[in-house]
Amino acid sequence: MPYSELMIKPMREELTRLGFEETRTVEAVDAAIKNSTGTVMVVVNSVCGCAAGKARPGIAQALQHSVQPDKKITVFAGADIDATAQARNYFTGYPPSSPSIGLLKDGKLIYMMERYQIEGRSADQIAAELRSAFDKFCAPLQQAAATN
Repeated sequence: MPYSELMIKPMREELTRLGFEETRTVEAVDAAIKNSTGTVMVVVNSVCGCAAGKARPGIAQALQHSVQPDKKITVFAGADIDATAQARNYFTGYPPSSPSIGLLKDGKLIYMMERYQIEGRSADQIAAELRSAFDKFCAPLQQAAATN
């Protein structure tokens, strides 16, 4: 049985206020990923304490960085059941995990942060890891060429 929308609404809003598009259906997930150019950040949101105290605050800090993914989408584990399963289908080679954060380019996974990598870190450490991933995978081609 899915979580109550009343309970998770504030948790959803933490990400939508940061510019994340909610993808609540399989079709919405596919459209957001397949119809995008550049990088797509996919966050599997969750009610757990590590999502509340570490993942979402770390994501918020990371998104203050000058380099960011071209698009940001989210699904909510335990609420957007089918959409979450579809998002996880793009996380090839990784077991289901929530919260989790993936970066995709052309529909292919290029970076993954799983729950176990979130649980043992602070929001600051998660933000630093994400900023590093943004620099590596989301930098414009001219910027990437200049640093190589």
